[in-house]
Amino acid sequence: MKPLFTIHAGEYLVGSYLETHYQQWNIWLPSKDTGIDLLVTNTRTSSTVSLQVKFSKDFSPTNRSNLIQSKLTAVGWWTHQESKIRNSRADFWVLVLPSFTERRTSFIIIKPKEYLRRLYLIHGRTERRVHSYLQITKSGRCWEGRGLNNSDQEKIAFDRFKNGTRDFTQFLNNWRGIEKQLKA
Repeated sequence: MKPLFTIHAGEYLVGSYLETHYQQWNIWLPSKDTGIDLLVTNTRTSSTVSLQVKFSKDFSPTNRSNLIQSKLTAVGWWTHQESKIRNSRADFWVLVLPSFTERRTSFIIIKPKEYLRRLYLIHGRTERRVHSYLQITKSGRCWEGRGLNNSDQEKIAFDRFKNGTRDFTQFLNNWRGIEKQLKA
């Protein structure tokens, strides 16, 4: 039998994480591309959560001073079509970011409407591609860093940066929204 499709690395990492940490949940793969990458159900299959998964390699080893690199766990770069976020049918988007140096994977779990709202506030509205550079510090903070100058990048690395709209820490490895939806 010839496979019709394969899952990408991000989908595998999310599925593997969920199977390890939430053994009571079932993870389903759709048979066609609908904008939903994974479907998660509770044990009774009475509640479902749909996930759109986006993967990035770790860009932290590039174009940064050694001092700033030493303070970062990972830096991801995603390019999205604004319309895909706006029209997403997924309950949550999971941005997957494996660390080049730390041997762990970080997940940013966010509702698509909230993600787009923040991207609009940070970068303005566009009908084209939206670039997102999420940076994770070793202290466990997550920031949208695209468009920031070197001084602000250094403030992020040393936990001195303050900007509520760019702060994605509340979504970093936070599976509670999915947990809550699957308990219903």
